[in-house]
Amino acid sequence: MKFHLLVPLLLICCIACNSGDEQEAPASPVASTPAIQHSLLNAYPHNTDHFTEGLLIHDGKLFESTGSPSKGDRSIIGYYDLATGKFDTKIELKDPQYFGEGIVFLNNKLYQLTYKNQTGFIYDAKTFKQTGTFKFANKEGWGMTTDGQHLIMSDGTDGLTYLDPADQQPVKTLKVTENGIARDSLNELEYIKGYIYANIWLNNSIVKIDPANGQVIGKADLTALVLRASMKYPEAEALNGIAYDSVNDKLYVTGKNWPEIYQIRLSE
Repeated sequence: MKFHLLVPLLLICCIACNSGDEQEAPASPVASTPAIQHSLLNAYPHNTDHFTEGLLIHDGKLFESTGSPSKGDRSIIGYYDLATGKFDTKIELKDPQYFGEGIVFLNNKLYQLTYKNQTGFIYDAKTFKQTGTFKFANKEGWGMTTDGQHLIMSDGTDGLTYLDPADQQPVKTLKVTENGIARDSLNELEYIKGYIYANIWLNNSIVKIDPANGQVIGKADLTALVLRASMKYPEAEALNGIAYDSVNDKLYVTGKNWPEIYQIRLSE
């Protein structure tokens, strides 16, 4: 009986408290990032030993770079035969002090970041022989992409650093925001049709960034793919890796130690 008596008493109190002349203004709606829908088109084998740091298409091949968080892991660069899952390794960082990170091809060169050494490596894009190194001021190196003119790198913060490919010196830093708030933890990057797409570290979404102002203008929730990867391989880790085939208009995503690479289509 106490429950039934309590309800009308609470209603009376609420009415009394709100019967004054002054009323609180309604709360402003919280801004939300426009959703980008995705559909799964194909699935291809992915090496579960690969701690994915970079993913891209070059000369029609799907390239991947990996890191080495544990003893026995390898920091390598190579490409997949999507039909068989066979991976052809072209580069390996033998020195254990280097943890391989993101990669990008530009002007017949292949650039590779390392995690904590503030060092990048430069290779010939055809022979994969190392031709140089470069230093960067960012505390860490994470993802890389290009707009065709600059090298663009992430470092786990809300900043994207544009580098001049001629001397690898910083040109500018683009601060990324989502609904007016700094969007940090930017990871692997891909430049697609004039926009920058980025993985968010330990997040199941990919964000679409307007390079003109750094604003996140869309977000794709790929939780369904994360769950699929985990069901097939329980040791699968974070979503990471975006590759766009501009010739055939195909988009691929994967994750660290995932069993599959997924071809998806995004629609807004």
